[in-house]
Amino acid sequence: MHLADSNKKDGAVSKIESICARKDIEILYHTKQALSRISKNAKQDQGVAADIEASSYLSTQDFLSSASSSYRYIALDSIHNPQNLGMIIRSVAAGFIDGIILPKKGSAKISPLVIKASAGTLFKTSILYCDDLETALPEFKKDGADIYALSSHAKESLFDLELGKKTIFVLGNESEGVCKEVEKLSNKTLSIPMKNGVESLNVAVTAALLAYYS
Repeated sequence: MHLADSNKKDGAVSKIESICARKDIEILYHTKQALSRISKNAKQDQGVAADIEASSYLSTQDFLSSASSSYRYIALDSIHNPQNLGMIIRSVAAGFIDGIILPKKGSAKISPLVIKASAGTLFKTSILYCDDLETALPEFKKDGADIYALSSHAKESLFDLELGKKTIFVLGNESEGVCKEVEKLSNKTLSIPMKNGVESLNVAVTAALLAYYS
């Protein structure tokens, strides 16, 4: 745990110090400037930073080497907005999706802003990482998973779908949607029916619908 010297008398920080003492967690004190270099986010850190190892963050290869007989994940294609990513993670943690698949290339990175937008639920959510979906999704298909890309142009409705034991939903960003290369890897493209001329939903809202779809 890293704390700014200037916060030593703060009540919230005193509580953090007490928790660390009970759990035998080492505390290092820094100047605010030095702590901001550690957190890499001076505007958000509020004088507190922590080194955390997330056991639920692993590669798609490691996951598939010991995958269960059933799972349901949301794969994210070019989701650049960290707030959207955080809100997606929060919906997944709350609902009936097992986790997300997050490519390293072309996606928002796990950052303090993502953690804040997820309201801390990032640490309760399975996050599988891969270099890109074009490489990872075929491996899931080999494992027997059905791949469904969400598209506002698809003729088949999500709500007519009968889910199998292993399912991957793919979401793209609002401006481009799922890229053609990833869409070609899908079993089907699916849409969410819209009324009143609405063309699309925010990607985080779509993820929330999927999290509670069964």
